[in-house]
Amino acid sequence: MTAPGSILVVQTAFAGDVVLVLPLLQLLHEKFPGSMITAVTIPAAEELLANHPAVGRVIVYDKRGADKGPGGLIRMASRLRAAGIDVALIPHRSIRSALLCRLAGIPVRIGFDTSAGRFLLTQSVRYVATDHEILRNLALAAPLGVPSPGLRFPRLYPSAEDGLAVDAFMLQCFGRDAVAHPPPCIAVAPGSVWNTKRWPESKFISLVRYLLDAGWHVVLVGGGADRDLCSRLRASARDPRVADASARFSLLGSACLIGRCAALVSNDSAPVHLAVAMSIPVVAIFGPTLPSFGFAPPGPGDRVVETAGLWCRPCSIHGGNRCPTGTFDCMNLISAGRVGDELLALARREV
Repeated sequence: MTAPGSILVVQTAFAGDVVLVLPLLQLLHEKFPGSMITAVTIPAAEELLANHPAVGRVIVYDKRGADKGPGGLIRMASRLRAAGIDVALIPHRSIRSALLCRLAGIPVRIGFDTSAGRFLLTQSVRYVATDHEILRNLALAAPLGVPSPGLRFPRLYPSAEDGLAVDAFMLQCFGRDAVAHPPPCIAVAPGSVWNTKRWPESKFISLVRYLLDAGWHVVLVGGGADRDLCSRLRASARDPRVADASARFSLLGSACLIGRCAALVSNDSAPVHLAVAMSIPVVAIFGPTLPSFGFAPPGPGDRVVETAGLWCRPCSIHGGNRCPTGTFDCMNLISAGRVGDELLALARREV
């Protein structure tokens, strides 16, 4: 088909979902270099698109704040209508995302056949539940005459200021030679939005000690909600080789920091995708959800640690606030030694 003058990609879910839509944006930029590519996302994820060469424009949709409700939806649709969008690709499967593009009068609206708003689309693409999310997103370009190239990896572009902030942190925590001669570091992300996705705190305490005993430095990463947890982990270690970076950096700054480490260990949450986008190997701990849902780290060296064979897995799509069986076996049966062994096997390759 003729190259569209303007292409819109709508992803207003979590930050990790925005990282996983980057390969689609990158593919569109590669195939349609003359097209204006616009991304619509939430305020918390806006910065992930900063400095990205595939993204010409970012429009923030504050769907839970300033743009909440029908009035906000209509205002946002008016803004998109004024932008003169030719084609909308809608990875987000909510009815609100599809309705937004329909109200904006975008003539070509492509989404998944499982979207709650599929009746508002002009074309739908089969949602393959067993595919990785990156592959599912890339499939949305097929109606534009762009077949999926196979698995592509997202890329993030921290700024020079992000790099300087990370330099300052490393110097503060690990001494004046920490930038010129960085110590061997492993990033540990112990948090998650969902309670049941969190490997127990006691397990992370044991893992940190395991890594220290093996001669590694540890950098704790997370957002504001993870500050208390990370503070407790650092306090329990009582070792200057453990640094707490929780709530210290923006998302791109955190990505930059993770990029200085040999590997990351994380629950099934956004830091996994940040590490993948920075080409850092990952050990991901999966409990209530399954890697087959399509959100596991996709690199050839990445590892997933899980408790296989439990009748109760998966107990939900996203995780929840409490274990339905009251046992939390999916996480409790994963030992710190098992995670540590997998992690060191990856990290030692990178040093």
